[in-house]
Formats: sequence, C-alpha cells, structure tokens
Amino acid sequence: MQNMNQPGNQQQPSNMPQNQPMQNHGGHELFDAHEVIAGIISMLDQYQMYDQHIQDPELKDILTRQSAFVTQTYNTIVQTFQTGQDPQVPTGQYEMIQDNNTVYGIKPGQPKKPNASINELSDQGLSAYMLGQTKSLTSLLAMTAVEMTNPVLRRVIADTVPNFIELSYEIFLYQNKHGYYQVPQLMQQDMTQMLNSYTTVPQQGNQLQ
Repeated sequence: MQNMNQPGNQQQPSNMPQNQPMQNHGGHELFDAHEVIAGIISMLDQYQMYDQHIQDPELKDILTRQSAFVTQTYNTIVQTFQTGQDPQVPTGQYEMIQDNNTVYGIKPGQPKKPNASINELSDQGLSAYMLGQTKSLTSLLAMTAVEMTNPVLRRVIADTVPNFIELSYEIFLYQNKHGYYQVPQLMQQDMTQMLNSYTTVPQQGNQLQ
C-alpha cells in the first residue's frame, strides 16, 4: 500500500476548486492589487464629494469625464483580478480635450494657508486635491505593475499607468491656465547650460541604428 504522504502522491482537498483562474496570483500581488483597487475607490468617492463644491463648469466637466473613465477602469481591474483572464472591456485610453500649452513664470499672490472651514473650499483647492490623488495613484500603479505575477493583471495595471499620467496632466493644465499651479523657469543661460550637459554616444554591436 502506497504512503499517500509521499511527495508526488498528495491529493488536493475535495473542497478546493480545480484549475481556478483566480488562483494564479502570488500573495504579495494580492496585497498590492487590494491597495490599488482601494485607492481607486477612494478617488471615486472623493470625486463625488468634490463635485458638490466645484463652481467652475470646466473643472466640473473634467471631474465628470475622469470619474466615468476611472469607473470603467475600476471594473476592468476588478474583473481581471477575480478571473485572472482578459476582461470583457479592455483597458481604454483617456483623452483630454484641452490643449497642452503651459504658462511659464510666477506672479505674486496671497500666501496659502489651511481653510478655516468647509465654506472656504475653492476650485483651486479642489483641483489640487484631484491632482494629488491622480499623481499618487500613478506612482502606486507603476510600482504595483512590476510586482504582479499574473500576466493579464500585470498588463492591465501597466496599461492603466499612462491613463493616470494623462488624468494628472489634464488637471495640471487646468490649474496652470488659471494660475493655481505656476511654473518657474531658470535663466536662459542656466537653462541652455543644463540642456547641453549631455551628448549622445555611437551605438555598438547589434543595436539598431
């Protein structure tokens, strides 16, 4: 009679699902995925709160479009996470509708300070909160993508990174246009010096020309 405890003869418990796609995840990956999904939920929840206080129709439109896109992204990630397979709706591509012209320079203004009450909420502050969330999620998604073991979930998370970069860029451009996010520049001489601090090198071996 064979010893059923010998290596190679171990049987799966009868109550364990066989060939279940969702088992194709490492433990660390599960924790990272939970952090990503929870972060997206937090963003969507807080966007709902911001929507009640935004005054500028342009900012409200940005929030509405971003919320709709991120909601679909959330569904895609959750479905991929649960099945380990290609989602029914693949990762989309977020496209902002404004130009990418940046206003450079700094203009004097009033020093910033924390709000004394919720009545002091402004479009400047609300757009800053939105930018903070999209930027932090961009970093989290990029860091998480390189930790994934499931190839489908890895691809979905990685493909989501450029979209959150675009979300952040859209909010930055809105803030910059309205003077909320000012962009200083170096003196022309210093900028030229830094731009010319490097030079290219000839490629070697079998590298493409």
